[in-house]
Amino acid sequence: MNWRNIQLVWAREVRDQLRDRRTLFMVAVLPLFMYPLLGASFFQLSQFLKQHKATVAVVGAEQLGQVDGVPPLIDGDAFAADLFLDPQQSRLLEVQRIASDSPDADLKSLQRRLRSGDIDAIVRFPDDFAESLGRIREQSKQPPGAEADDADEPDPQISTIPVLSNTAREASQVAHLRVDRVLGAWVERVVRRNLADSKVPESITRPIQVVSKDVADESQKRAGVWAKLLPFVVFVWALTGAFYPAVDLCAGEKERGTLETLLSSPAQRGEIVWGKMLTVICFSIVTSLLNLASLGATGKFLLGQLTTASGGDAGLGMPPITSLLWLIVALPPVAALFSALSIACASFAKSTKEGQYYFMPLFMGMMPLMLFPMSPGVELNLGNSLVPLMGVVLLLRSLIEGQYLEALRYVIPVTAVTLVCCLLAAKWAVHQFNQESVLFREGERFSVGQWLKKLVREPQPVATAGMAMACIGFVFLLKFFAEMAVAGLVAGAEPGMQLLAVTLLVSQACILTPAVVMALTLVQQHAAALFGRRRPTAASLALAVLTAVLAHPVGMQLAHLVQSIYPPSEELISQTAWISALIMQASPWLLVLLMGVLPAVCEELTFRGFVLGGLRSSVPTTWAVLVSAVAFGAAHTILQQSISAGILGILLGYLAVRWGSVWPGIFFHAVYNSLMLLFTSNAGAISDWAQKSGWRGVLQLDDRGQVSGYHGAVVALAAVGLCAMLVFYERTKPRAATMADPAQ
Repeated sequence: MNWRNIQLVWAREVRDQLRDRRTLFMVAVLPLFMYPLLGASFFQLSQFLKQHKATVAVVGAEQLGQVDGVPPLIDGDAFAADLFLDPQQSRLLEVQRIASDSPDADLKSLQRRLRSGDIDAIVRFPDDFAESLGRIREQSKQPPGAEADDADEPDPQISTIPVLSNTAREASQVAHLRVDRVLGAWVERVVRRNLADSKVPESITRPIQVVSKDVADESQKRAGVWAKLLPFVVFVWALTGAFYPAVDLCAGEKERGTLETLLSSPAQRGEIVWGKMLTVICFSIVTSLLNLASLGATGKFLLGQLTTASGGDAGLGMPPITSLLWLIVALPPVAALFSALSIACASFAKSTKEGQYYFMPLFMGMMPLMLFPMSPGVELNLGNSLVPLMGVVLLLRSLIEGQYLEALRYVIPVTAVTLVCCLLAAKWAVHQFNQESVLFREGERFSVGQWLKKLVREPQPVATAGMAMACIGFVFLLKFFAEMAVAGLVAGAEPGMQLLAVTLLVSQACILTPAVVMALTLVQQHAAALFGRRRPTAASLALAVLTAVLAHPVGMQLAHLVQSIYPPSEELISQTAWISALIMQASPWLLVLLMGVLPAVCEELTFRGFVLGGLRSSVPTTWAVLVSAVAFGAAHTILQQSISAGILGILLGYLAVRWGSVWPGIFFHAVYNSLMLLFTSNAGAISDWAQKSGWRGVLQLDDRGQVSGYHGAVVALAAVGLCAMLVFYERTKPRAATMADPAQ
């Protein structure tokens, strides 16, 4: 790769982008003017944000005057001002008094007024409210130890004051909250008056008072708020600033007819991609920094105005200067990731208009990774640091909050994951540019009806990548709705083997059905689309079984590692406890059939047969194996299982490619699952056998003396043996014919 060519392409693309008005508007004009305009609009529209007065109908308020010593609740046409934290807020609740014997006190009539919005809330005092409260007041006035005048008289009942509101209207909800606070303050005063009349200290009812104190200073509070907002805002604009120039550099050049000229230059395709990528990175960084500067300047002005208007501190101050420095440090790798993804997506578009359609799927895919770190309780740990983009956001949060020692522990995994993602995205972009079918695909009108007719009437010789991706989508849709339906049908059912069998059968049917239906209707060579193009040999099946035996100790160690990084929650453990109990009690042969052989057949036919074969027709084998492995892992609903299954899916995909058949993978999968199940269900028996036979050193025992895995030396030997098997596969025979090539 010639750096001089990359530099020339970069300089050319930068000049072209600086001449493009749309790019300049998105990168420079919009950031500089958007936030000041929003700030000015905020002051102009603030008059519409004021709190509006609510009308509250109070029925039976005349009873309050019939009881002596009751603190005032209503003052004129409003609630008593001293019941509010801010006395000025009393004017926000207008009181309409309605006598209990008035025709307007009819409950149905009041409810109609409430639904129509004529009133916002209703407070209704019961007819016996004055009598009940009066009796309580009389009892409170008796000295301690004195007997009541009528000892046989029952204790007075506590009165209930219903407050009616209309939750379909926001104004009614707000009025309900205000009335609830006012009534709570009034009831508190009534209680205090009763205690005072009874000569009972208030401390009797409240012997303990809890006082909350915040030890964080203002700078820490400010850093905590900005730590959640700034990374999200900056990264969103980094993605926006990367995508629009990428669309113009790829789809725009196709429309202008200049892409052919660039491709005919001495620069290689990879050099062209890197030159374009550097251009997009520059514009992404500039867009983010301009937005950050404009946001900071506008925020400083707004905070100054709010401070002046309020006569004190406006609350949230300017972000610490260190937070801006950390954002600038983290911005280049994130911009590189967004730029590579944008180039890869934009290269597929045949026009600028089509390229802009790809922004929303990319944006929606990145949003959860940027929003999830803002959720309460999400902290930086080893598991989160390994998630792309989310680890960067959480690392920035820790750095902005000043938790440097905590952040230092995870700098290496976050940096490594980010760099790997950048390299993979860049490799994908280069791959897109190396495909003529991607760069120069013809634009044609698309008709869903004609496409479906052609798809059914003219089956393809083999499965295609589009069919494979559609199969993955149908699998997830069927699993989601079927499992929801099963959960609703068996809700409240007694956990048992029958319930487990139904759940497993439905789940595996959802995985297998899309692949079988699509292979039978859309592909000419049905069997090859599902089982592969080669017949398995006895040697391949025996080697697959041996490979599964060697992979078992490594897989158990991997499962323990995954659970240590992503510990299962207590809720998950309680929800799956009945399955673990059934595994310990059920027949081993039934377990092997339901949880060993059945998933092996269904999942291999779908993910290593139809999906992997279809993907290999359009993408390189490595990418096809990785995509099928990710889909295979995602089909397992529990996170810990998904990660382990995804890694196992890579090995299964290799076996399918190596032998040209899914049968070795089925044997491997069935043996591997069966060993896992038998090891778990017979942990106690295996522990006893190991202690009696002297093989205890081979196994690893937990605190209860139960087998939890293999000794480290055994795992290491199994890993060496597994690697030796893979080397043996590579050296013994050439790779099997491509499953998607009918000529082989």
